[in-house]
Amino acid sequence: MFFKSSKINEFRLWGLLFTLIGMGLMIFGTAGIVLWGQTGKIFAGVFMVFGMIAMLLSVGVYFWAGMLSTSATMLDCPECKRPTKMLGKTDRCMFCRTKLTLDPNQATHTHTPG
Repeated sequence: MFFKSSKINEFRLWGLLFTLIGMGLMIFGTAGIVLWGQTGKIFAGVFMVFGMIAMLLSVGVYFWAGMLSTSATMLDCPECKRPTKMLGKTDRCMFCRTKLTLDPNQATHTHTPG
């Protein structure tokens, strides 16, 4: 995991990045019309297409994250006691980023005195 957050939040982050990149490309392309007039229309058209492709990628990523979210395992985080979703054998809490697992072989057991 890249930013040490839950897997579903990672997918949503990539969707947001594709959205911002797509919008940025389209705005950058529109600047071609303002700066170069008639010749900038080709520049704008090319960057509009690239921006639209990035926006469609973001829609796909958000759709994929939504589909994964519907089949995710719901459990209560042992740290913050809030319900969170878990993908795969190991994941992190969506709220406090505590490492979670359903596999007893990968679980860490700490003995608390008392």
